[in-house]
Amino acid sequence: MKVTHTQEAHTAEGEPVYRFRITNDSGAYVELTNWGARWIAAVVPDKNNQPGNVIVGYDELTGYLSDTYYMGATVGRFANRIAGASFCMDGKEYRLETNDGANTNHGGFSGFHQRLWQWEELPDGVCFTLCSPDGEGGYPGNLQIGVTYRWNNQNELSIDYHGTADQPTYLNMTNHAYFNLNATKKKITGHYLQVPATKVLDTTNEFIPTGKEREVNGTPFDFTRSKSIGTHLYMDDPQLIWNKGYNHCYILKESPSSEMLPAARLYDPETGRVLTVVTDLPGVLLYTAGYYPEPDTAVCLEVQYFPDTPSHPHFPSCLLRPGEVYRQRALYGFSVQNDINVSANRPVNVCTSRL
Repeated sequence: MKVTHTQEAHTAEGEPVYRFRITNDSGAYVELTNWGARWIAAVVPDKNNQPGNVIVGYDELTGYLSDTYYMGATVGRFANRIAGASFCMDGKEYRLETNDGANTNHGGFSGFHQRLWQWEELPDGVCFTLCSPDGEGGYPGNLQIGVTYRWNNQNELSIDYHGTADQPTYLNMTNHAYFNLNATKKKITGHYLQVPATKVLDTTNEFIPTGKEREVNGTPFDFTRSKSIGTHLYMDDPQLIWNKGYNHCYILKESPSSEMLPAARLYDPETGRVLTVVTDLPGVLLYTAGYYPEPDTAVCLEVQYFPDTPSHPHFPSCLLRPGEVYRQRALYGFSVQNDINVSANRPVNVCTSRL
């Protein structure tokens, strides 16, 4: 394993921004940057052993400095939206930054995605750390967080999140990588997707969960058996119209635990590339990039706690109190499927958890 870094940009304050590359013994590699603790490249082989970058992003690091789409970013303090940009905790109301209409999204204007993180190289990866001060974005508590990326010879990238706080606060981090296994900006409608969950959260037209669940069986949201993303993407369904495609949280488990469960399997028949996602987090947010300038050219699989968790006591809680440690994990594995059978009718292990 080889880990290198190069300085390729500066922040407006003149601080150095680095590109990190982690290369395994086969030559496959991932790239990261300390701006937003982002995952910006994954160069892996296709069925003909031709390498290609399956992460959609910018060629130059300067692109990430002005990015508004959270490309590859570590998102927080709270991934996705909180309704009304406020929550009550221990009898006190906290007002957050409103960067999405009347709501807050991905930590507001003070989100982790636009912070310069401290870093330490590891033998097989990079550990990024950050201090988020009390009141940042409206959230209480001084927060110490870390994100550790590790790459191995099986073409697997693990992402480990940890955090501690000196006051009770909500913490919900995820990675916002945009995937296209074709390694082009060709639409991902031909990618085949499996998500082993029988339920998805119902949302309003502001992408806020109503608190209700929707059974996916018999709906456009059913990915329990592999099907192409484009099969129902453009159907006349209010949820798909509001969200410009899929922008929905699938329920993987009913409560927080350390059990690692499959979250998604993505397959591109043209290149044979396969991406599998495994996590101990309770949900996976499927986003087909409807609001990206080139819609439907990438798909995000954001493992996380449910959106708007503070507003719904029956959702799995991500409340972090002093003395506790936030620890969550995601594993992204890349492989190749050489046969042309996309196994559209192959069942997968289905999570049937109830809230």
